[in-house]
Amino acid sequence: MTERLPILIAGGGPVGCIAALAIARQGIPVRVFEAEANVADMPRAATTHAATLEMLAGLGMADEVIERGIVEPLFRIWDRQSKTIMAEFDFGRLKDETPYPFAVQCEQHKLASMAIARLRAYPHATIEFSVRVNELTQTSDGVEIEVQNAEGTRRIAGSYLIGCDGGRSTVRKGLGIDFTGYTHPERFLILTTSYDIGTMYPGCTRNYITDPESWFSIFKVSGDGDGPLWRVLSATKPEQADQELMNAAATEARLQRFLPKDSPYPVVHRNLYNVHQRVASSFRNGRVFLAGDSAHVNNPLGGLGLNFGIHDVIELTGLLGRVIRNEAPEHVLDEYDRNRRPLNIEFVQQQTIANKKRMEEKDPNARAKDFEQLRRTADDPAAHRTYVRRASLIESVKKRSLAPV
Repeated sequence: MTERLPILIAGGGPVGCIAALAIARQGIPVRVFEAEANVADMPRAATTHAATLEMLAGLGMADEVIERGIVEPLFRIWDRQSKTIMAEFDFGRLKDETPYPFAVQCEQHKLASMAIARLRAYPHATIEFSVRVNELTQTSDGVEIEVQNAEGTRRIAGSYLIGCDGGRSTVRKGLGIDFTGYTHPERFLILTTSYDIGTMYPGCTRNYITDPESWFSIFKVSGDGDGPLWRVLSATKPEQADQELMNAAATEARLQRFLPKDSPYPVVHRNLYNVHQRVASSFRNGRVFLAGDSAHVNNPLGGLGLNFGIHDVIELTGLLGRVIRNEAPEHVLDEYDRNRRPLNIEFVQQQTIANKKRMEEKDPNARAKDFEQLRRTADDPAAHRTYVRRASLIESVKKRSLAPV
């Protein structure tokens, strides 16, 4: 074990930590380097889909995800103007093909913490916080990174490097890989409240409220000990400045506009961020790989980005394990980029772009046509099943399993 160079991972978010756990469980040494001082708990991704839960079960995590999250088999799409449900979709239709016919609302920092707790059982796995990966070099048989912390810089040697260091990835930039796509002109704002919005939208904790002028979505998360929370996601106008959006009066007015009530909202988090639809031109360069947001970013409508990042590293770490154990030639690693990149475009980029278009569609005829299609899909058993197989990413996993090796 000590003679084998470790696999290095840049980024200690949920994708990086789950990658490390998947590597460590194979008996392969792994080292993770995270620039931040701890696991970031800013409200971002929270949906874990059925296909992902199956993968997490293989790492011994699924039961804890379910225990610490909120199980929800349904999601609803509403028309805000008429205050009616356009369609309700039920992951329960998949009960004969997955042990997890539902989504779980479990915040991404919890996933990272769960993986880190399990990593501690492996002496050949380490994670270092407040350590930034600055640059990399690679040879035919290894990689070397420069890392920096408060004490200075040092060089670390490894067998492979996985860049899980986010949309602004130093690893991707160091490789000179293009990040093609675009940035939406508007930013998204997440407001998290302890008020029980479920009293206004009973029966389902995942709701998408379409509107040509001011759409929003609401979903429930379990929180960190003080009771469940509700998140309200909406788009801002491109010309609006941070101070105009993030002050207490502005966020209260926004919530009251979406969800009017007689008393003020207790807001526990505010998060304003840019929204991108981008995919790296390649997910591999030699012994260096990109995964998660380093490789692809998308809008959050549908909860697909983090899930697909986890799928990235489950596939990648399986391939790396086969190569390291001499069970497969090194060229099998080409499968990673060859398969993951087009799958992301088909199942994440296209779907999230379509979801956003539906939420904000302004043309009345297009809206009516889309609503009618949703109703027909929800009412037809076969079409309903196809829809939720795609939304849960089960279809993308099936398509990958059928790809030629």
